[in-house]
Amino acid sequence: MQAASAKWYDRREYVFIEFCVEDSKDVKVDFQKDKLGFSGLGGADNIKYLNEVELYQSIDPNESKHKRTDRSVLCCLRKAESGQSWPRLTKEKAKLNWLSVDFNNWKDWEDDSDEDMSNFDRFSEMMNNMGGDEDVDLPEVDGADDDSPDSDDEKMPDLE
Repeated sequence: MQAASAKWYDRREYVFIEFCVEDSKDVKVDFQKDKLGFSGLGGADNIKYLNEVELYQSIDPNESKHKRTDRSVLCCLRKAESGQSWPRLTKEKAKLNWLSVDFNNWKDWEDDSDEDMSNFDRFSEMMNNMGGDEDVDLPEVDGADDDSPDSDDEKMPDLE
């Protein structure tokens, strides 16, 4: 028996973990309050897989689900306390060699109050709001529209 490789990512109300097992059979996913268990057979050789994870925080086992596809088993864990970021999947800080972060789906949602707006849209909106009204009368600055020569308008010496 061996551990299946897996990727995970965090969202506001859920944590997702995908076990990368092709052609899986006899899949069993055991959702417990503080633990996740995965087992099954996979591949042409029917390799036996077994993974157990002590979770960083509690989940709601009754609201957690999984879906099997030909390439993987995706588990959707409902957080017991939504809105709390999980810096890691596991309770312990130890690195599991079969577990990695799914950076393709990762999102820093905790700082992001408007998830649907892209960074570029937020930047553009901020820049538009920074501009002043065009009809505003600006105060007069001495010599601003004056064509009189300034002390710095003198001819520069040639470079040698």
